[in-house]
Amino acid sequence: MSGVQLREVARDEDGMRLDRWFSIHFEGLSFGRLQKLLRSGQIRVDSGRVQTNTRLAAGQLVRVPPLGDAPAPTGKPRTNEKDAAFLRDLILYEDDEVYVFNKPHGLAVQGGSGTKRHIDGMLASLPNKKGEAPRLVHRLDRDTSGCLLVAKTRAAASHFGTVFRSRSARKIYWAVVVGAPNPRQGRISCFLAKQGTRDGEQMVVVGNGDEGAQHSVSYYSVTDSAANKFAWVTLKPVTGRTHQLRVHMMELGTPILDDPRYFNLDNWNWERPEDLGQGLHLHARRLALPLRNGKRLDITAPLPEHMRQTFDVLGFDANQYDAQDSDPENEA
Repeated sequence: MSGVQLREVARDEDGMRLDRWFSIHFEGLSFGRLQKLLRSGQIRVDSGRVQTNTRLAAGQLVRVPPLGDAPAPTGKPRTNEKDAAFLRDLILYEDDEVYVFNKPHGLAVQGGSGTKRHIDGMLASLPNKKGEAPRLVHRLDRDTSGCLLVAKTRAAASHFGTVFRSRSARKIYWAVVVGAPNPRQGRISCFLAKQGTRDGEQMVVVGNGDEGAQHSVSYYSVTDSAANKFAWVTLKPVTGRTHQLRVHMMELGTPILDDPRYFNLDNWNWERPEDLGQGLHLHARRLALPLRNGKRLDITAPLPEHMRQTFDVLGFDANQYDAQDSDPENEA
């Protein structure tokens, strides 16, 4: 491919992330090279600089520079039967337009520096009737398990993208935290911004008006506790900032158990019981949202093994509390 191209964003691509758009139209372009082209300003949208997570609007023009040896898409996604079988085992719900997967703890949703195996890379192995790969609509952190919705068509991706941006999706998370929040239920509201660290970026609480500040809101409610040393907390994020729930629980003084980024044992006078499950104890338990046909999807994901182990040790009974009835916003 030679010369600069101006590609118009199609109607059914409205709301799509820029990195996702490039993965569809230029599948030979690596994520790392995409980032370099964005940083140098060679890729622009309507003549403006953008980032990988920029949401596109129908009718916008994407400037695509000469990509040299990056091959054009073939129109047929690369399939892998092992990846297809792996993803099928994760399906909680499926119809003609959508999958809901029970994402495992420790598996990344998207690629990045040093990440070779991820959900997005495996989706090509489940092409739709037109031979197109399914599309991510939202994300979960690598170490967060639970409900992950993926659209099978561009039209469905556009619909669900609008649903998530309009906050019409109802998301309920379960977490095990160190200590017990006081009060037992409430609302957390603060501004968050990204900060560089030796281990990469993490979110920090900042003031309104600070550079990069984004408002974040979550509701929480203590479902059960174990001698005030641990608590099972139900969480409802209203906004969707990076690591939002993890930072919010840290700000309450009750960090999520085994959070590798926001629970530094060196700063806490605390010794971890050895019989608890190993891994971040944050689970996207329930997802409810409107489908394109007017019906409402409401799905619950079973706990991952490491959280089941911790629940058993601490005496928490997941079967005694129905996620379909939980609503921290109304309880708070």
